[in-house]
Amino acid sequence: MLGMGKLAKKVFGTPNDRKIKATRPLVAKINALEPDFEKLTDEEIKSKTVELSERAKGGESLDDLLPEAFANCREAARRALGLRAFDVQLMGGIFLHQGNISEMKTGEGKTLVATFPAYLNALMGKGVHVVTVNDYLARRDAEWMGNVFAALGMTTGVVYPQQPEKEKRAAYACDVTYATNNELGFDYLRDNMKSDLREMAQRDHFFAIVDEVDSILIDEARTPLIISGPAQDRSELYVSVDKLIPDLRDDHFAVDEKTRNVTFTDEGNEYLEEQLLARGLLPEGQSLYDPESTTIVHHVNQGLRAHKLFTKDKDYIVRDNQVVLIDEFTGRMMAGRRLSDGLHQAIEAKEGCAIQPENVTLAQVTFQNYFRLYDKLAGMTGTAATEAEEFAEIYRLGVVEVPTNRPVARIDEDDAVYRTAREKNDAIVETIKEANAKGQPILVGTTSIEKSEFLSEMLNKAKIKHNVLNARQHEQEAQIVADAGKLGAVTIATNMAGRGTDIKLGGNVEFKVLEAIAAEPEGDHEAIRARIEEAHKADEEAVKAAGGLFVLATERHESRRIDNQLRGRSGRQGDPGRSSFFLSLEDDLMRIFGSERLDKVLSTLGMKEGEAIVHPWVNKSLERAQAKVEGRNFDIRKQLLKFDDVMNDQRKVIFSQRREIMDAEDLSEIAQDMRHDVIADLVEQYMPPKTYADQWDTEGLYAACIEKLSLDVPVIKWADEEGVDDEAIRERLEKASDEEMAKKAVSFGAEAMRMVEKQVLLQTIDTKWREHLLTLEHLRSVVGFRGYAQRDPLNEYKNESFQLFEHMLDSLREEVTTTLSRIRPMTEEEQQQLAQELAQQQQQLQQAATPEPVDSLPGAPADGFDENDPSTWGNPGRNEPCPCGSGKKFKHCHGRLA
Repeated sequence: MLGMGKLAKKVFGTPNDRKIKATRPLVAKINALEPDFEKLTDEEIKSKTVELSERAKGGESLDDLLPEAFANCREAARRALGLRAFDVQLMGGIFLHQGNISEMKTGEGKTLVATFPAYLNALMGKGVHVVTVNDYLARRDAEWMGNVFAALGMTTGVVYPQQPEKEKRAAYACDVTYATNNELGFDYLRDNMKSDLREMAQRDHFFAIVDEVDSILIDEARTPLIISGPAQDRSELYVSVDKLIPDLRDDHFAVDEKTRNVTFTDEGNEYLEEQLLARGLLPEGQSLYDPESTTIVHHVNQGLRAHKLFTKDKDYIVRDNQVVLIDEFTGRMMAGRRLSDGLHQAIEAKEGCAIQPENVTLAQVTFQNYFRLYDKLAGMTGTAATEAEEFAEIYRLGVVEVPTNRPVARIDEDDAVYRTAREKNDAIVETIKEANAKGQPILVGTTSIEKSEFLSEMLNKAKIKHNVLNARQHEQEAQIVADAGKLGAVTIATNMAGRGTDIKLGGNVEFKVLEAIAAEPEGDHEAIRARIEEAHKADEEAVKAAGGLFVLATERHESRRIDNQLRGRSGRQGDPGRSSFFLSLEDDLMRIFGSERLDKVLSTLGMKEGEAIVHPWVNKSLERAQAKVEGRNFDIRKQLLKFDDVMNDQRKVIFSQRREIMDAEDLSEIAQDMRHDVIADLVEQYMPPKTYADQWDTEGLYAACIEKLSLDVPVIKWADEEGVDDEAIRERLEKASDEEMAKKAVSFGAEAMRMVEKQVLLQTIDTKWREHLLTLEHLRSVVGFRGYAQRDPLNEYKNESFQLFEHMLDSLREEVTTTLSRIRPMTEEEQQQLAQELAQQQQQLQQAATPEPVDSLPGAPADGFDENDPSTWGNPGRNEPCPCGSGKKFKHCHGRLA
């Protein structure tokens, strides 16, 4: 019998079905317009854009313009790329325009789908941002889809790291701008460190379409973007602390794998105190529990975390004597990304690498709060349904599953669970052998570099030819992925999330054509393409006959979404395929989340060596364990966000104030208000209200006026006058200070005075904000302990950070007033010198605001470039011209794969 829920769904359809149904009339309208748009000339298509844009700016709603805009965009894409969008792609575009996440399976053409809502919303002239997960995809998509936008008469820009400022401003000024989430966030922070509105790169935050939305808004949301400058060098301390850790016994610390945390036990603390005293790291007579020991305790804790929680070749790799982090979700290197709070330095000490100095935060923002700046947000991915609650709660984004163009023909097998990792690995090699014997291409998913290399060794022993894709092969990524669908190909990959290159059965035609043309540059390119396409058809049929792409996963990930992403690499566009997960009770997820019960079940069943349990119940229990982990990770991110929201409100106030100051022509009124507030505070301090004249500290007030206002006025004499109260003295001080500043303005010249006021205000705000960020960091690290006193740490943080913010604004007023009052009239030469110094300081600030990459980025040549010496070429992008000057692309010349 059907349950009530299932029965209701059968009668009324699921909410998702109803959303799909609601778009069908719109799709029918677009299709009905198709014959009219096919008749338009290329120029008429561009004219249609101008007409639609004028109507949009004239007040006509974008929803009303949608059918015409989508029909125009579909026709332009057909002419520019030879691709006619399917109805399901139009549906995906409609959901994106409505501010949803379109969940579309791999190979359904998400890159093209994004052009429809991007075009429609760009008609408003406010700029649309399309966000990708890496620079390669940003450039590729901008170049590829730029043809569609050009055919529509729109401009396309791309933003990439270390881009010249002028080029970056031009990219943001385009109708549609492609960029990575990191670059967008960093540019937002950099813009809010500039001192001139004309230098700011970003315009409005109007509409953003986020590709691989789950990767960007969930996986990366735990790490805030931080722009920092160097602090004092403490590398010796890290090395000294690191020498202590290997001597610790197991009873000195406790590791909690579920929360990824590690703490010292009481025995550990005693042992530490002895060792630190013996090595002179703790002064004689000082205990670990003294307030003065906070710094050393912090460093020891970070050293312990570096050794016990961070594993080489899984969490990071060592490259060119530097520790480079690995993204746990995509297996990619995160060049330039560093762990905060001295943890990165502790790992550098552990690995014997050069220790980079710690950094001081100059500006920071989380992805959650950056993307919530947009008036409208949308996203695309193959896997979002499992995180629908988080998208709805944090970003107010709905998730809609868009049907596939052709039915999915992939066979998803139940998980096979083995007792030991050895039995599981043997079974994996056997399965690969069987599939490989019939020519079926296999994609093997692993969770770490270490495991992918171990499996690679096993396949070498079994004499099975294969490719390995992990952070070490980052540069050849697209090529290896493109080859993964060839007949008989075996590819081992760490987390295949969002690789951006389709695995096509029989191999990728475009890559084959480019390689062949590079080998015969003088040949007939059309004939070469025809020959390769013909050969490819036979290869594709052979692979289909062998069963299509076989995705073999060697472990379950903490998140069901990552597993689904890997699974989704097979069975694109109705292709045949199969997927299977091989697990053992020794896997991390199984070990941490209740494998004891399964172990008992397997023992009771009396399983033989090499046998596996395969049953839908096992899948269900594993999914429940994964859902628990996802829920806990969501709670962690939610808690992080609650704390960051407190700072975010303050950040918005400071950034909007800076903008107003940069926008203002004359700041003398703001400076005057600040000065009057300072005078009111001084009068209240030295002449408290409701006190008698003989209780006033007039000498203190006189001294404060000289120090804070550079005013030598007879305050003591005024106070002795009959009938004078604190209000009268405040008014006299205000008048005297206004007159003094007016004289200065005349001496300076009005224009120079305005410039000085603006620079002093901006610089003081920046300095105070940086100090405030540091204070908040320290507050955040200790506020958790308030929980022991039955007080809510979040409320404590809110209250104290608000008080700190008020204090910062008070000291800001005081400092601006003091600085401006001390400025004396200058000669013309001195004025020029001051302007130069201020410009220099601003330049230094901008340099600090550029995150230094660990790796040179694509296209960034090394100093002393020599086209005959490859060691001076930096790290050229694979699709860029080869630095040797041959005219070929780098990947077809010196970067050619062996």
